[in-house]
Amino acid sequence: MTDTDLKTLVIIPAYNEESRIHRVVNGAAAEGFDVLVVNDGSEDGTEVAAKDGGAEVISLEQNQGKGTALKKGFEYAIQKGYSTVAIMDGDGQHKASELADLVAALDREKCDIVVGNRMNNASNMPFIRRMTNKTTSRIISWLARTRISDSQSGFRAVRTDVLKNITLTTSRYDTESEMLILAGRKKYIIREIPVSTIYGTGEKSSIRPFIDAARFIKLVIRCLFSR
Repeated sequence: MTDTDLKTLVIIPAYNEESRIHRVVNGAAAEGFDVLVVNDGSEDGTEVAAKDGGAEVISLEQNQGKGTALKKGFEYAIQKGYSTVAIMDGDGQHKASELADLVAALDREKCDIVVGNRMNNASNMPFIRRMTNKTTSRIISWLARTRISDSQSGFRAVRTDVLKNITLTTSRYDTESEMLILAGRKKYIIREIPVSTIYGTGEKSSIRPFIDAARFIKLVIRCLFSR
């Protein structure tokens, strides 16, 4: 385990991921990282499966959204003195073997946030998601004042100093976009490295296109009229 690993907490927000969370947690722990699962009001055995996999678990009584789960994880990381957090989804789409490179890129690229970029090899990404991602990434790049190719990637590493100095007000999938916008506006350096993504798990996405699109538009409008 490296010094960087000792300062890094892997945060995994999870909602009804009983069938997959053990494997995801176990993979991250096997890479030498401390792992925290924020169980977002799951109605299945996610909490037990995450603990069995080797994670610390914070459980919310009700489902409050991915953004709220992430913020609970960030609070924990700051309180416990971690200097870096790595974020990955609980559905098995991210490769734990790429965590170390994601975290190492913070020092290698001399930056504050590293986003795992799936767009260099997005042929297996569903067409609608690929087109939506390209559009939202252009908008977020403009608002954040820095180029971001894959703004919707949930696989990223962030220095906790960034999290201490931005105020996240959203609570669902828009939180990941808000993080990039606020960090970019505060002149934190954001970089990307290529990562793999695994699709075809056969389970329905929890993203709700119309509702989440409305939240994104609301975020954009608010950012346009804020300093």
